[in-house]
Amino acid sequence: MQTDRLSKQIEFIKEIDKIKYIQRRTKLINSDRHENDAEHSWHLAMMTIVLAEYSNTPIDVLKVLKMVLIHDIVEIDTGDVFLHDTTKNHDNTDEETTAAKRIFGMLPPEQAEEFIIVWEEFEEGETNEAKFAKAMDRFEPLLQNASNKGGTWAEYNVDYQRVIDTAFKIKKGSETIWSYTEDLLNKSVEEGILLKR
Repeated sequence: MQTDRLSKQIEFIKEIDKIKYIQRRTKLINSDRHENDAEHSWHLAMMTIVLAEYSNTPIDVLKVLKMVLIHDIVEIDTGDVFLHDTTKNHDNTDEETTAAKRIFGMLPPEQAEEFIIVWEEFEEGETNEAKFAKAMDRFEPLLQNASNKGGTWAEYNVDYQRVIDTAFKIKKGSETIWSYTEDLLNKSVEEGILLKR
């Protein structure tokens, strides 16, 4: 016999399957295929496990894992906003908050509250865990674009300064990964796959 609690959890699990259909602009490393949000979230979770030692401060890895796995679930309702989109705000919006309340609200109340709190913490980006989660979120597309001869940088005419400006959040989470990022971006400029104007 199913309990009401279990039924709600199963309905939520079925609902979030939709994240697999949310296409991102970035493409998989060394590939022409676009990544979806589920692949992105999985990759960030693995990056967190592998790279946690480079956090600027000690972090609760499980909390970061929760953040990177749920941060884009709202895009089931809102769609993905391209990081370098100059016409739409990439930060938390009323639309995303409405989506968070609807989707996480499918869960039993205490789980819904926990997920919303974790999602909001990621969006605010102030705690050590959120800073590291955001570092992973910014770092992954850089690796993808560098592996794809500029990828979305070339496709959408995104220059070095714009990339640096959006990537700078990495430094708040990890000085070590930020140093690697600077080297990667400078090498990308030297290779002509990222334009410096």
